[in-house]
Amino acid sequence: MPTKPALSRQARQPLQSLDAVRIADALLKVQTVIGVTGLSESSIRRKVAAGTFPKPMKDGIRCTRWRAGDVTQWLRSKVEDAAA
Repeated sequence: MPTKPALSRQARQPLQSLDAVRIADALLKVQTVIGVTGLSESSIRRKVAAGTFPKPMKDGIRCTRWRAGDVTQWLRSKVEDAAA
């Protein structure tokens, strides 16, 4: 009998709606931040380390989340910088 392939950790987690960004205090998963910003996970982590992207908050040992208001403010500053 064939076995089912194991699901990756990301495949097992329910998707978070991009509508969560509209709630300033919502805690966003990295997949949602990737979807909103268009950056890869490694780019986000590099920018956090460089201090050019909002720092995430730890909500447990393996749980990292970004506050939606911080991410949207970062996006707005990018738009303002491009317009200047």
